Amino acid sequence: MARQWKNYCEFEPIVQRIEHMRVLVLDNLIACMSDLNEKAKDEPNFDAEAWVAEERKIAGFAIGNITQNINNLVVKPHWLVVRLNELTDARVADFDPDAIIISGTLRDFDLYNPKLMANLESFLQRTTVPVLGICGGHQIMGQAFGVRVVTLDGLNPWEKRTERMREYQYYLIHVLRPQDPLFAGILTERGRRLPKNTLRVWQNHGLMLERVPPGFSLLAKSELTRNQIMVKRGDGQLLYGVQFHLEKSFEDWRKLPSPWEHRNESRDGRRMFENFLIEALKHRGKADLVHEKAILPVPVVQTQPVQPAYAVAASGQRLNGYGSSGKALPPARPAAEVPTPEAEGEYIADRLTGL
Repeated sequence: MARQWKNYCEFEPIVQRIEHMRVLVLDNLIACMSDLNEKAKDEPNFDAEAWVAEERKIAGFAIGNITQNINNLVVKPHWLVVRLNELTDARVADFDPDAIIISGTLRDFDLYNPKLMANLESFLQRTTVPVLGICGGHQIMGQAFGVRVVTLDGLNPWEKRTERMREYQYYLIHVLRPQDPLFAGILTERGRRLPKNTLRVWQNHGLMLERVPPGFSLLAKSELTRNQIMVKRGDGQLLYGVQFHLEKSFEDWRKLPSPWEHRNESRDGRRMFENFLIEALKHRGKADLVHEKAILPVPVVQTQPVQPAYAVAASGQRLNGYGSSGKALPPARPAAEVPTPEAEGEYIADRLTGL
């Protein structure tokens, strides 16, 4: 029997399963001119002020995507953004995060202030807080454990600053260890339309790790980049590095005119992001903060009649048709009315916060 392909998109509501979590987000991009080294001044296009402005603009997008994932996946999120030049053991200990997420980068590491790089590498070698390194964060993680960062054709970054071979846009990557919990519920789901043990992820990089660091396991690869996902589980550490931008799925969903037009294949990144948060809590001995089903709000009895709430999509749309211009609100529900189990089920379906 020929395989039947769907010509429509099944909308997948987000169900928040994590009660609360503290996440430190490390802004890995250049924040000020002192973050650059003297070597940077020799670059043909060097303009310190323009470089910093560009890095801060990109940081706004990158950090925004990361924190948006945290907000959408955790009921009570508590996150703190720390710039690379602000990272200290005392700062981390004071915030006491359950996980650390390191953003991507723009400039090559050999243009950074070497003290910043040495400090971050030392921290990664010692920390017992679970860490997720994204793109450039993945690369600095590998560099901290003795692996060179090279271009996709194997050159040192300073040998080829421009016209590099790149992986850009959505690419397929092949999972080598599908049993790893980072892929829980993704590769074996019913109706999945990708080849076996394949993920669809957003790529934007011209550098990669030359090999897998000692003590790490290789979890996935692609045609151009051998080390797409790696993990270290040992010495009290849980370190994940992903070469792609798994944080981008929510951003893509927001740009579409309707949530129903979203391509479900791009949600693999969001689901791995959630799986990392769950694994981080387990590593910290806080598995009780993770629930199998969605966490629903406790019904509150109002003393005055109120208009029914409407669901708001990440794009700002009011999904139930209430509250939009030219449409009257429906009659208020009696204040003492308590939601039935069916109503609670409808809440999950209406709570469309992204894909």
